[in-house]
Amino acid sequence: MLVHLILKSKASEGVVTISPDASISEAAKLLSDRRIGTVVVSSDGEHADGILSERDIVRELGKSGGGCLDKKVSGYMTRKLITCTSHDNVGQILQQMTNGRFRHMPVIEDDKLIGLISLGDVVKAQLSQVAMEKSALEGMIMGH
Repeated sequence: MLVHLILKSKASEGVVTISPDASISEAAKLLSDRRIGTVVVSSDGEHADGILSERDIVRELGKSGGGCLDKKVSGYMTRKLITCTSHDNVGQILQQMTNGRFRHMPVIEDDKLIGLISLGDVVKAQLSQVAMEKSALEGMIMGH
């Protein structure tokens, strides 16, 4: 299964982004309002400059207290992104996420951000594929 099939199955609201100059407080509000765990950091809405997760915010709150809420997102985002394309294999993506211990991956085509997939999206796709294979095998065994 390829990444583009996951993107097709998701609601096409686009990718939620935030400016690197936004405050951590603004990022936390965006995550809360949208009920999401990660936001892509982008200065232009088309290119991924970084990624910021709930975990990033909580870790900094625990380390330095509430004062970090007024700081810029750019100071806390993950800059070294691991990305994929819409033609990448879901099994490989699952392996990368597991090995890297992260839950979200930007999807990039022609240097532009076209989507964001989560570990949950990947697992759901894998389970769907296994269920289809099981059904096909049962059909073959039963002679259908």
